[in-house]
Amino acid sequence: MTKPDTIKEKQKPNKLINEKSPYLLQHAYNPVNWNPWGEEAFAIAKAEDKPIFLSIGYSTCHWCHVMEKESFENKEVAAILNRYFIAIKVDREERPDVDSIYMSVCQSLTGSGGWPLTIFMTSDKKPFYAGTYFPRESMRGMPGIKDVLISIAEQWNENKESIIESSKKIVEHIKKNDVFVKPGEMGESEIHNAFSSFESVFDDKYGGFGRSPKFPAPHNLQFLLRYWKNYNEPKALEIVETTLEAMYSGGIFDHIGFGFSRYSTDQKWLVPHFEKMLYDNALLAQVYIEAFEATGKKFYKEVADKIFTYILRDMTSKEGAFYSAEDADSEGIEGKYYLLTNEEVALVLGEESYKIYCEQYDITKKGNFEGRNIPNLIGKQSSTNIDEKVNIKLEEMREKLFEYREKRIHPYKDDKILTSWNGLMIAALAYGGRVFQNASYINVAEKAMNFILSKMINDKGRLMARYRDGDVAHLGYLDDYAFTVHALIELYEATFNAVYLTKAIELNENMIKLFKDEKQGGLYLYGVDGEELISRPKDIYDGAMPSGNSVATLNMLRLARLTANTKLQNEAALQFKVFASKVKTIESAHAYFMTALLYSTVPGKDIIISGDENSGGTKTMIKEINSTYLPFATAVLNAGDGSLNSINSELAAHKPLLGKTTAYICENYTCREPITNLQEFYESINE
Repeated sequence: MTKPDTIKEKQKPNKLINEKSPYLLQHAYNPVNWNPWGEEAFAIAKAEDKPIFLSIGYSTCHWCHVMEKESFENKEVAAILNRYFIAIKVDREERPDVDSIYMSVCQSLTGSGGWPLTIFMTSDKKPFYAGTYFPRESMRGMPGIKDVLISIAEQWNENKESIIESSKKIVEHIKKNDVFVKPGEMGESEIHNAFSSFESVFDDKYGGFGRSPKFPAPHNLQFLLRYWKNYNEPKALEIVETTLEAMYSGGIFDHIGFGFSRYSTDQKWLVPHFEKMLYDNALLAQVYIEAFEATGKKFYKEVADKIFTYILRDMTSKEGAFYSAEDADSEGIEGKYYLLTNEEVALVLGEESYKIYCEQYDITKKGNFEGRNIPNLIGKQSSTNIDEKVNIKLEEMREKLFEYREKRIHPYKDDKILTSWNGLMIAALAYGGRVFQNASYINVAEKAMNFILSKMINDKGRLMARYRDGDVAHLGYLDDYAFTVHALIELYEATFNAVYLTKAIELNENMIKLFKDEKQGGLYLYGVDGEELISRPKDIYDGAMPSGNSVATLNMLRLARLTANTKLQNEAALQFKVFASKVKTIESAHAYFMTALLYSTVPGKDIIISGDENSGGTKTMIKEINSTYLPFATAVLNAGDGSLNSINSELAAHKPLLGKTTAYICENYTCREPITNLQEFYESINE
């Protein structure tokens, strides 16, 4: 990727220079006459009777950089593009609606998808040809972009009518895919199917699922942890533990600077695709914390703490919100920043001690990746099993190597703030702060949430999607609402501050108004007030991130129980009906949705603690809840100030007895006698 300042003198900027997206700005000095997505570009295409060349990617995407360098910086390619097409660039992270629609076009037409995403379409946004990365010249049976551009320009000139006809058919096909088949039912058999499916593809040697590439997909592990908890299925826990240990041991975890990369290119998690995404690290932190709470093993807490160390050090803005991603490339080479030679390690650590580090972290003269080394612990004992003195020494060495590495040219950081991804990280920090009794994590989560609520809501009360350099843009999508509500629920359970629960209910109500399909049910990707595109999808697939529909469903179930609101329970039940037939085709591809289904079928405990927030009894009970793995429970604090009475009508009746903190526990529509004895409380939540 060429940085704009290196070529300013040579090249006049195109229209992307006025954008805020880091990805669009990366292309602002290309000789291609790029346009941002918008009415102006479509009007020019219509007036000049030209097809549109749409290119979608994101700032930390390796193959997007390759295509830019090979083709979009090439004057010959630019000349063809500028002469015959109107070129539009889109940042998929800012416009997930545009990306989702045209990605499904690409998958329908070619059988696969990915980024950079390349779409040819008419001026009314109807696609007729699609692909992903194209090399500049045709090679090894792969068409080159120059040949593709010339061929399409000729076809447009000679057979425009048939192209327009085929684009209409493609849009009809996409719209058909958006219409769901008749509603169905879902229950425990689908939950068991999801587990069986994970069990059948589990890699018992290296953890994870299938062979390669391997994605962390932490929500798969979250589902399995909860499956283990409810059905007492040891295999589910074994899958989770094997995978969490293997991922940490591999090179997908940065053993010098911490944090996880996006995925592993090989089966044993050694060679990552080196970019680091905020959402992966948020979801992984969440599942490592959950594993710690479920098993009590300190190792999982250590990994979560390391993820947070990375996020707070490298990915937090001065306002307290979180940046989006770090690139895989530095100096134009993938992984260069992260790799070490044996000689470098010797130089930094000194002849006496460097061998200890090399032995532990697989640093050799030959190297384990293109002649260099990715530090890893594959086949080694994890740090929890090593002698304490050796551990201290290894940590001192890591710090020295970190300082050495810091002096290198850093990978590019995408410093835009996305509401949805921030929601995931706030949720993880709030949960971690609660479970680890770490007030500083909760404070960081609160600061970030304060940023979202003060900066990312417009004057009409509408949640927005992106912030950068003081500029707020794009009406929030379903994920922005669902992930923020999730974060607010976690913050409430971490602080028992009624403001968070009140805000969660308000945003959830707004979400239903803006995104619900009133005819069929389910939630659309973009709001009723959003830009009208060629289709309006409803996504339920839980891919690298859980879908907005899945997260919204679990949120509704949790809020229904926290507020004794049966209307929300019914909304969640409708989600299961609407998406049943689609999810049943492959339950394991919808793991977060299955987690919501599991939550709805398990008779979880609803706990109301009534008493002064600062009294010893109240604090002890809350501590007990926080240190017990209760994935199907809800906890509400009635501090006697009436702050939640308007939200939960049942609270006022649950008062402290005899001046003591009192716990009220209900499960499966049955409530127990009020509890004031701490031992009795401990026994009742642990049974």
